[in-house]
Amino acid sequence: MRIQGMPKEERPREKMIFAGKEALSNSELLAILLRAGTKNKSALQIAAEILSQNESGILYLESCSPEELSEIKGVGMAKACQILAAVELGKRIASHPPKVRKEIENPDDIVQLFMGKMRYYKKEHFKVLLINAKGEILEEHEVSIGDLCSTPVHPREVFCQAIKRSAAAVLFVHNHPSGDPTPSRQDVETTKRLLEAAKILGIRVLDHIIIGDGAYISLRKKGLM
Repeated sequence: MRIQGMPKEERPREKMIFAGKEALSNSELLAILLRAGTKNKSALQIAAEILSQNESGILYLESCSPEELSEIKGVGMAKACQILAAVELGKRIASHPPKVRKEIENPDDIVQLFMGKMRYYKKEHFKVLLINAKGEILEEHEVSIGDLCSTPVHPREVFCQAIKRSAAAVLFVHNHPSGDPTPSRQDVETTKRLLEAAKILGIRVLDHIIIGDGAYISLRKKGLM
């Protein structure tokens, strides 16, 4: 059966989109790289043939050359190079040392990360840091950029990535282009609104830090959250 004749949820690409890449077999992953089959063979059938070249199965791809792989009917040199490029990328990812995540222990840790660049911003930038259960930063997400005095912040935009990444907690950071980190009434009100949204979502808010020119203020330390 050709891939187009299969139920939509069973086609490799659609299956990856709906169920995730982990749900695909080796043949299905390889079929996506092949993209198309021939008149008489589907991409899945060609993929299965590649994996059955010897008893090593998928490990065959680690040691074969583009010329060797291209000899299989339906592959060709272009597809062979494409497949082996993907294999090489996988090897490099596997051998790459894991990125050391910065662990948050106090507001000074955040200031060290952001003071150097945010103190010079000419507009207000509002950022949210996604934190895992170990207190490590998963991701830095810029929510909005405003004008000289303020930036619009909506809970939907603030917590969108936190939900996607299953963050255990978040931490807010924004700058005051004036250089004075003293929180405004709007800063305090925005923080309270975000705290209410976080409570509903079950996400902890560790702090809200305002960066000025060489100075900062932690709303949690100030008792404003």
